[in-house]
Amino acid sequence: QVQLVESGGGLVQTGGSLRLSCAASGTIFSTSVMGWYRQAPGKQRELVATITSGGTANASDSVKGRFTISRDNAKNTVYLQMNGLKPEDTAVYSCNAKRGLFTFWGQGTQVTVSA
Repeated sequence: QVQLVESGGGLVQTGGSLRLSCAASGTIFSTSVMGWYRQAPGKQRELVATITSGGTANASDSVKGRFTISRDNAKNTVYLQMNGLKPEDTAVYSCNAKRGLFTFWGQGTQVTVSA
């Protein structure tokens, strides 16, 4: 079993920055593809960014150039650095771990960007 715990969310003004962290328990972190997803009120959950076990990162077009995903396998932690935040980035951000047939989710952390 893998547990994922997100932290770092909060309220920030437009143009501000936040750094989200997702700490994973268990032994599969280093071989898992990690991802950040978000869900705004009334909208479907969307993929924000992913990073493979080898460190290859991808981000959605809506956040490319502003958000950066990274991981520290020694700390079993994945990060999402968010710069240039916009009100439309307001959502619950959740961490995700995928390995083989298994997928695990964290409980999410709220990010609110004020205009």
